[in-house]
Amino acid sequence: MAASSSTRMPESRETEEGHVARASPPPTPTTLVIDKTLSTAANLAQLLPTGTVLAFQALAPSFTRGGVCYASNRCLISVLIALDAVSCAFFSITDSLVGADNKLYYGVATLRSLYVFNYNGADEEVRRRVLGDLVEYRLRPLDCVHVVVTVLVFLTIAFGDAMVQNCLFPDAGPNARELLVNLPLGAGVVSTLVFMLFPTSRKGIGYTNTAPTSQ
Repeated sequence: MAASSSTRMPESRETEEGHVARASPPPTPTTLVIDKTLSTAANLAQLLPTGTVLAFQALAPSFTRGGVCYASNRCLISVLIALDAVSCAFFSITDSLVGADNKLYYGVATLRSLYVFNYNGADEEVRRRVLGDLVEYRLRPLDCVHVVVTVLVFLTIAFGDAMVQNCLFPDAGPNARELLVNLPLGAGVVSTLVFMLFPTSRKGIGYTNTAPTSQ
C-alpha cells in the first residue's frame, strides 16, 4: 500500500501544480496561407529600395484608414502607390562609385553615361580624373528589364496588402481575393528567376547588401 501511494504522489503533484504538457492546436489552412504570403512579401521587399518600402509601409495604414476607406482615402493610396512605383523605377537605374579621392558618389544612369549628383568640381579634366570613365555606367537593355520587374514586384506587394485590397477593391469576390493573396508567391518565383538569369552590377541608392564600385 505504501509503495502504491508513493507512486501516485508525483502524478498528483504534477496535476495540482499544472505542469501537464498540452499539445498546441495545429495551424489552420488560413494561418498557413497568411504566414506564407507575409514571408514571401518580406523576401520580395529585399529586392526593392529600402526607403520606398518603408514609406509605403508607414503611410499605407493611415492612407487606407485600416481598410475602411472614403473616396479621399482611395485617392491618397492610389497616389502613394503611383509615386512609390516611380520611385522604384528611378532608384533601379541609380548607381554609386568611389572616386579616386576615396569619396562616395551617387548618380543616375543616362543614355550616355552616369549623371553624378554630389560632385561639384567644374573642371572637366579633374572630374574625369576623379570619377573615371562614366560611359560604362550608361543605360543598357538589362536596366529596362530590372526597372519593369522591380515595379511589378512593388505593385504585387502593394496590392497584396489586405488594407489596400479592402480600400481599392471592397467588392472583390472570392476569385479576386484568391488571386491577390497568391500573386506575391508567383511574383516571387518570376522575379527571383529574372534576377538570377540577368543579375545587375549596379549599386543603387537605397538598396541593401550593395557595395559601391571603386575607381
